[in-house]
Amino acid sequence: MVKQKTVTEPDMSVSIEDVTYVESETLEAETVAAMRSGSELLVEALINEDVDFIFGYPGGAVLPLYDTFYDGKIKHILARHEQGATHAAEGYARVSGKPGVVVVTSGPGATNTITGIADAYSDSLPLVVFTGQVATPGIGKDAFQEADLLSMTTPITKHNYQVTDVNEIPKIVHEAFHIANTGRKGPVVIDFPKDMGVLSTNADVTNDLDLPGYNEVQTPHPSDIDQLKQYLAASQKPVVLAGAGINHAKANALLNDFVTQQQIPVVTTLLGLGAIPYDHPLFLGMGGMHGSYASNMALTECDLLINFGSRFDDRLASKPDEFAPNATIVHVDIDPSEINKIVNTDLGIVANCKDVLSALMTAENHAAQREDWVKTCHANKKAQPFSYKADDTFSKPQRAIEYIGELTDGDAIVTTDVGQHQMWVAQYYPFKTYGQLVTSGGLGTMGFGIPAAIGAKLAHPEKTVVAFVGDGGFQMTNQEMAILNEYEIDIKIVLVNNGTLGMVKQWQDKFFNQRFSHSVFNDQPDFLKLAAAYGVKGYLIDQPAQLETTLQAAFKHDGAALIDIRISPGEPVTPMVPSGKANHEMEGLL
Repeated sequence: MVKQKTVTEPDMSVSIEDVTYVESETLEAETVAAMRSGSELLVEALINEDVDFIFGYPGGAVLPLYDTFYDGKIKHILARHEQGATHAAEGYARVSGKPGVVVVTSGPGATNTITGIADAYSDSLPLVVFTGQVATPGIGKDAFQEADLLSMTTPITKHNYQVTDVNEIPKIVHEAFHIANTGRKGPVVIDFPKDMGVLSTNADVTNDLDLPGYNEVQTPHPSDIDQLKQYLAASQKPVVLAGAGINHAKANALLNDFVTQQQIPVVTTLLGLGAIPYDHPLFLGMGGMHGSYASNMALTECDLLINFGSRFDDRLASKPDEFAPNATIVHVDIDPSEINKIVNTDLGIVANCKDVLSALMTAENHAAQREDWVKTCHANKKAQPFSYKADDTFSKPQRAIEYIGELTDGDAIVTTDVGQHQMWVAQYYPFKTYGQLVTSGGLGTMGFGIPAAIGAKLAHPEKTVVAFVGDGGFQMTNQEMAILNEYEIDIKIVLVNNGTLGMVKQWQDKFFNQRFSHSVFNDQPDFLKLAAAYGVKGYLIDQPAQLETTLQAAFKHDGAALIDIRISPGEPVTPMVPSGKANHEMEGLL
């Protein structure tokens, strides 16, 4: 006789505690030996997907899962908030290229992940998020800590599941990882009722896929490549716009070879930074609202624009009708829904950027006809570089970022929060390749920087990881510093502290007649004492003369550090394209 778990007839009174044992005389001995709980099967499925870390926070609905985690087959990182867990998983995913995995409990635990899921969806980052759920019989009956995560996450995920059959766990997990990390990457949610964790099954892990409605377009059509080659042959003033698609595809080396061969200047988006080394002679800088003059003028004056993996978002093209007005526009994107969504294109190519660049390497070389254009772009870059004026009272954030670039030889993984410091990092840190910049682009999520740095460091522990944060975003997720010593995570947190919500205040200064409504912090905690409470060594820079020596000391410190740099509350990010203006209508130039 063998005890087999089953659920009694579902009704309002049934909960997870009503799972009972019944007698079975028909189970073969080998079947009995293979029986394990849904939680055990889920862990096996995660191991099969080569999962290194789980970022999570336990609760009642996922206690069966956490009981299985106790065996330590996969490293679990206990975050201090579910949003922190999702951002850490995003940082891990961005740097490693593998899906970040999150496990949280039902109700508020699950709803606390929504910001991170939406952030990952906007920036095409692969996550697999397991949200605990009440036991199956209680779903839809307002059970304690029940929330309808399927409805909530449908608009912000590539796909979502609710497990209703314990035998389906391996299939669902394998599909979820495949969907999250192929095509245009993104988050997948698996809603996991409590009883699915304790019911027994003899199902096996699987690598089989049956997704007839899921089509991954990778290879460009030959006729599209031929058309693009014709555009190249006719162009005297081409520009490549490199977005996150280049970094996701790890097509950086191909991009560098292609633009060098064809002598085409390159502009990147924020998330495209690293697509081409900062010191490449054809790199003009980031384009858009806080982009470089050379980049925005190239976008305005080019006769051919080839967009590799950028969405033409409103921070790049705030006035789409006047974006690249003289250009033939080619848009290469793995997601067909992005073609013609914002900017009308002459040629849309739905394909992986790497495959398109590979096909273009056979294009006839027309570099000679672009000499004057390249000279013009170089002249613009020289005439209007990113610049700042020295200050005897406050340290300059631009210089701090430049100097950290020197200390790290431009090789650090850099995470940021959102705001002015994010734009200064984009302008002044010398990025070289993909996976170096980990930032919140499309959603602009404050609180992203510290947990993302934790995930990035776990993905590449041998790398220096620097988190640039403002004093606003820092106070949203700084509780995640509690895990730095616990897991021996050495990150350097650079707190760019101006006592304000800097970007909000800058817009109020320019567009709202200096009516600084609730954008100035009248009282702040002692951030160094806060760091000390978490066992993190603190450094204060409140005089410009201290900047370089203090940064040297902090980066030599063996362990996590918080560096509080006091900057002027009136320091603006320049230059700037005002919202709704065309790219050439920049303000704040030299």
